[in-house]
Amino acid sequence: MRILVVEDNHRLNSSLASSLAHEGYSVDSAYDGQEGQDFAEMTAYDLIILDILLPGKDGLEVCRDLRRRRVHTPILLLTARDSVDDRVQGLDCGADDYLVKPFAMRELLARLRALLRRQQPYKTGRLTLEDLVIDPVTHSVEREGQLIDLTPKEFALLEYLMYHPNQVVTREMIEQHIWNYDFECESNVIDVYVRRLRRKIDAPFAVKLLTTVRGVGYRLQPPSERG
Repeated sequence: MRILVVEDNHRLNSSLASSLAHEGYSVDSAYDGQEGQDFAEMTAYDLIILDILLPGKDGLEVCRDLRRRRVHTPILLLTARDSVDDRVQGLDCGADDYLVKPFAMRELLARLRALLRRQQPYKTGRLTLEDLVIDPVTHSVEREGQLIDLTPKEFALLEYLMYHPNQVVTREMIEQHIWNYDFECESNVIDVYVRRLRRKIDAPFAVKLLTTVRGVGYRLQPPSERG
């Protein structure tokens, strides 16, 4: 799983990244609010650790902007402020949890695990992008009202892309979330499955949704959202 750490204290950022990597997470680091927001909007993260007191753009503003832009990634706020009003303000801006500094790494890891578990119910609802609709419960897929038959692995790939609309999903993230084992560098399994998926959900229809971001990964995005 991939986590974004947005913390301007380089020592703390490095410590968090090291501890998370030791637990098996892939970690990206940002050091100011705008950089963190840019990362979160461009890449599909499983969770964001976001400090409130950041240079340029504070964490509360970043959190509000991400929610307005329909980025549903769980957000854990970090702050030295521990009053009830501060906690309420943080949660009201769209954060999922709030942790006061200084904190024990064991507690942070436990909160991360709890937030990631909460994502499972979210994924059980029907997901829609334009006229493409999938149901994770029944594993049904339809577009323009037509049922589309996918293999279990094709469905898992589509579900993951649908859960991160308009965001680039890297090959590494697909490997970790769909196959759960290390691929050989020359493996073309992901390319094969993306081609199969594209033939089924895009080729028969006029509007194409699945795009390739060359050298990075893939993105499900309607033409109206493309720059």
